[in-house]
Amino acid sequence: MVQPVHIPVLVDRVVALLSPVLQVPGSVLVDATIGLGGHAEAILERCPAAHVVGVDRDRQALDRAHSRLEPWADRVTLVHAVYDRLGEVVSDLGRSCVEAVLFDLGVSSMQLDESGRGFAYANDAPLDMRMDQSQGPTAADVLNTYSQAELARVLRSYGEERFAGRIAAAVVRARANRQLHSSAELVALVRDAVPAAARRTGGHPAKRTFQALRIEVNQELAALRRALPAAIHSVCVGGRLVVLAYHSLEDRLIKRELVSRSRSQVPVDLPVVPAGSEPEFALLTRAAEKASEDEIARNPRARSVRLRAVERVRAAA
Repeated sequence: MVQPVHIPVLVDRVVALLSPVLQVPGSVLVDATIGLGGHAEAILERCPAAHVVGVDRDRQALDRAHSRLEPWADRVTLVHAVYDRLGEVVSDLGRSCVEAVLFDLGVSSMQLDESGRGFAYANDAPLDMRMDQSQGPTAADVLNTYSQAELARVLRSYGEERFAGRIAAAVVRARANRQLHSSAELVALVRDAVPAAARRTGGHPAKRTFQALRIEVNQELAALRRALPAAIHSVCVGGRLVVLAYHSLEDRLIKRELVSRSRSQVPVDLPVVPAGSEPEFALLTRAAEKASEDEIARNPRARSVRLRAVERVRAAA
């Protein structure tokens, strides 16, 4: 089988942000979403003292990462887990904290490109969409069992879909005759449900529906809400956290958490911040950083990326 081509997004910027804290022998990066290992490979090449702990819920991704990172096998540990178990992963290393944590969120190149996973609306495939195919409901289960109101909520909340109600009603009507099982069926149904004028703008009409289903199936936002505090707690003083997000729902959640941790909680008009009340983190990125037009031309999947980073400057109170 031909291996999917994987171009890591903003790789030079990620390395520039993380490498200063990964120069000491024994320093550890937890790549909480290692995927096909592109960012990990760059860190291993450019930070010879660092050890990478790669976490992923997708066993196929871990297998591919293992092959890619074989030249550095003695400096790599791979763990099959959802990233909200990051605290346990760090504890299992026998450490209370690590020098660096990286999240590269969303669906990976492999998951989009593999024809039987159902993530891509451009290819007909079974409606699976599970990142860990060993457990949990599929996208077909969601479409065929959720009530019309529940489906509309998912599409509206996770896909920011304007026509969530129309699409949910169309799904319920269609499944009354025959359950939905393929991505092509869903694409056709969404296309018919979306008004013709709306289909001519804003990209593929099924894009937001597929995003919403993927997030619901994998409980991505719920996992991220748990994972961010765990990651923050796991970063040593002087250590860094870098997060790459690909849609506004993730980025808003990340921004809120990182900005909050980088501000003192004392009243803003207090002339002096009492000792111990200083922020625990400092922002390394004042706003979300985006890919350049040159990078987007080389790697179109970089178009929607938003990168944010912080450094721990004080131990937790």
